[in-house]
Amino acid sequence: MGSDETKSTLDTERSTVPGSGTTTKSCWMTQVVLRFVLFAATLTSIVVMVTSKQTKNIFIPGTPIRIPAAKFTNSPALIYFVVALSVACFYSIVSTFVTVSAFKKHSCSAILLLNLAIMDAVMVGIVASATGAGGGVAYLGLKGNKEVRWGKICNIYDKFCRHVGGAIAVSLFASVILLLLSIISVLSLYKKIR
Repeated sequence: MGSDETKSTLDTERSTVPGSGTTTKSCWMTQVVLRFVLFAATLTSIVVMVTSKQTKNIFIPGTPIRIPAAKFTNSPALIYFVVALSVACFYSIVSTFVTVSAFKKHSCSAILLLNLAIMDAVMVGIVASATGAGGGVAYLGLKGNKEVRWGKICNIYDKFCRHVGGAIAVSLFASVILLLLSIISVLSLYKKIR
């Protein structure tokens, strides 16, 4: 009997702790807002990268020469960048709906929190690796590599390079958001099973 009374007393104390419901609500609202910002960041990065096409004409006295267009499909790393961010964008939509529906139904199970924590961590890895791959290509385009005689292209394709740089910067922001979401998911899971 003593253990049942202690358990019910602990449950009563937990439910009457001031601000405990508000903390949970603010945690869920933070997750929803961050997931929406993640969607906006990944979608923006995808659109900027996909629209980064530039064609140049060089005029040699008497003859104009058209240089082939620079576009993201010319580099496997930039294609991976677009695909990885598309996966993260789709994940942000699905996870936002799951988070909102779980909050509305007041049915936040430990399994749901565990799945969100795992998937958030996986998405951090995917987006961070895509950002690194895209950043490596952008750096080569900006600086070139004298040792292997790769010339820089950003002096010719300046608009293309600005688009790629902007997309990578927004993707880095999305990586930070995913890291925050991963931390919040783990903390929410910890509070749930504690």
